[in-house]
Amino acid sequence: MGLMGSTFSIMVGILCGVYIAQNYNIPNIRKLANSGFTMAKHVEETYRKPKTKTKTEDEEGLN
Repeated sequence: MGLMGSTFSIMVGILCGVYIAQNYNIPNIRKLANSGFTMAKHVEETYRKPKTKTKTEDEEGLN
């Protein structure tokens, strides 16, 4: 049952996936992930703390 059982399970899974992909409106996962990444990047850039310009001890001449 080892090789035959696992092969049968894989074939049934592939056939079900092909049937579902052809007959139902499945969203494009890559496009969905890219749009989510773009939205997250926009939110990060909008709400990021502004960079402060600080001088190090070497620039202030404390050494």
